[in-house]
Amino acid sequence: MTAPRLGLGVALTLYLTPRIDAILRSVLDEPVLLGGLVEALGSPLGVVLPERLAGNVAAFRDVYSGHRLGGQIFFAHKANQSSALIRELAAGDAGIDVASLAELQHALGAGFAPQRIMATGPKNREFLWLCARAGVTVNADSLAELAELAALVTGRGLPRVRVMARLSGFASAGTGVASGRSRFGVPSAGLAQVLDLVEKHPEALDLVGVAFHLDTIGLPEKVVALEGCLAALDECRRRGLRPWSVDAGGGFGVDYLADAAQWERYTSELTRAVLGRRPPLTWRGHGYGLRNEGGTVRGALGLYPAHRPVAGAAYLDRLLRAAGPSHGRPLGELLLDNMYDLHVEPGRALLDQCGMVLATVLEVRDDDGDTVVRLDLNARDVSLEEHGVLMDPVVVHRGSRAADRPVDVYLFGNLCLEADLVTRRRVSLPSRPRPGDLLAFVNTAGYFMDFSATHALRQPIGRKVAMYRDGGAWRWCLDEQYWPLHPRAEAP
Repeated sequence: MTAPRLGLGVALTLYLTPRIDAILRSVLDEPVLLGGLVEALGSPLGVVLPERLAGNVAAFRDVYSGHRLGGQIFFAHKANQSSALIRELAAGDAGIDVASLAELQHALGAGFAPQRIMATGPKNREFLWLCARAGVTVNADSLAELAELAALVTGRGLPRVRVMARLSGFASAGTGVASGRSRFGVPSAGLAQVLDLVEKHPEALDLVGVAFHLDTIGLPEKVVALEGCLAALDECRRRGLRPWSVDAGGGFGVDYLADAAQWERYTSELTRAVLGRRPPLTWRGHGYGLRNEGGTVRGALGLYPAHRPVAGAAYLDRLLRAAGPSHGRPLGELLLDNMYDLHVEPGRALLDQCGMVLATVLEVRDDDGDTVVRLDLNARDVSLEEHGVLMDPVVVHRGSRAADRPVDVYLFGNLCLEADLVTRRRVSLPSRPRPGDLLAFVNTAGYFMDFSATHALRQPIGRKVAMYRDGGAWRWCLDEQYWPLHPRAEAP
């Protein structure tokens, strides 16, 4: 495999330095321990930090307190399959959002009481039965799903089930903003059919609220959707129903980069590269959605905004402070005035700084003007590119090293596929790695660690360990062996 020549002179070093907090940094400062773990358990290796979760949950709780709102924070299980993380959450007061039968079984086995579990996503009959049998709240995505649930409860003599009706396709009068079409939920215009069905089966279905889920980080769409849910609750009251909650889903985001200027600089230089005004920044001129048409940039940048100064709990706070276009008042005030609970389903936002993926460097070579680093992992083991997140890995040197001089490299995976590029972009590292060193892809616990991992070419899926502090030292165990029973230590 031959890398393309840059062709236009020396490229400017472009770092995308990840944001790393003190806890995660202290783990990176243990190269001997990390190296020993990878030697024993293989590369790639996922590392999760369960105790870091408490701070992220607390940040969301602080927003609730600031707006004097009640409700639950449901962690979106699909963001990471780790048993250690789920058990740690079960030991606290957060809830969990499960989107499959296996996730529900996992949550129950980790210690979650049914009252703290929300079932979302498409549901087969077995999933619905266990939800009803255990007493889990069902966030229904369709009329057919609600009808099947009602039939199960009635036919099997099961207890009445708490349900939420997930809605979609909101619009606001007097504005040009509307939520995009979603495959999840009943169109908001069909609310009457949902309520008819609930009223037809009062012995089976207990409507406790309405919900939405938007595949966007755009605040205006979420504002319209949340206000639309408040209008739906008004309609429920007019019909004599008494739901009391809104589930605003997820999409609160993470700020991945330490430096806003680096992000602005990179995206600007990428545009110049697409136009041919500087050396290429990517493998075979990949433009991340941008293209050159006669000297003009066309298309849209298909990347997650890796630098997000307002993310996580701060994003929720901004949403609650935003004025609904119809009422002209902050949405948090409207929820409070009506004494409605607010539920949220953060995934990556609760896993901010909670883990990393380690990979062994197999080979470093200079190839036709470029430097190539081949790793013992593949692009699906740390799926940053798939999710459009650009940030640099951290070099964990083992033993002696050359002088710390920046180097730009392409990162190749271990599959016999042309497409196995761990990063399509040329990555800037502050020092040149050597075979046997590790690259740490930090802050990758949310969606990047195992969401897309496969056994392609019979390559093993990376194992996972949980690390925790014991006094002044870091200890570890296999992920599946972790239980939140060891003494808590102060953060470094």
